[in-house]
Amino acid sequence: MKLYFAPDTCSLSPHIVLQELGLPYELVRVNNRTKRTSAGEDFLAINPKGYVAALELDTGEVLTEGPAIVQYLADLKPEAGLTPAPGALDRVRLQEWLNFITSEVHAGSSPLFNRALPEEALVIFRDRLYQRLDFIEVNLTSLDYLMGDCFTVADAYLFTVLGWMKGFSIDLDRWPAIALYMQRIDARASVQAALAREAEIPPVE
Repeated sequence: MKLYFAPDTCSLSPHIVLQELGLPYELVRVNNRTKRTSAGEDFLAINPKGYVAALELDTGEVLTEGPAIVQYLADLKPEAGLTPAPGALDRVRLQEWLNFITSEVHAGSSPLFNRALPEEALVIFRDRLYQRLDFIEVNLTSLDYLMGDCFTVADAYLFTVLGWMKGFSIDLDRWPAIALYMQRIDARASVQAALAREAEIPPVE
């Protein structure tokens, strides 16, 4: 398989999952501005949506959208326990978290990247995001991970998105359970290995 990534984006989530599963993969860096890859390809020809992550399968098919990619990967190696079995209620609970993260935290934080927005608008978006973080805080107060005692693909995604908060000057220490959660996941070998591999690939012109 081939994972197309860009640093500091949501593509870190499937990269962590690949490391957790120990699956072989090739890593290809994408310049989000020029849409060129480290292999010299036109990324728009690979993913017309124009953004990472994208996962090219051995068949040549390309999967996009992080929540779909991580569920696909987890099902390749169900014994790793990164997703509950199909048909189980916990499977739906996992999908519930993935949808919440993508629609409320990921999409909810996206406007904060726009430096052209007036402060009045940014305050509205930050306040809404704080409400979502309050909800996550309550859930993590008595749990190590979103689904309980076990790390899942939802944790890889939430860790990735919450990693952007520092760039928005949002101090996660305001939410003690979230701060501990971030430290717990950051210490995982899969996270450190994914970050190290991404750092090895030089920027694309």
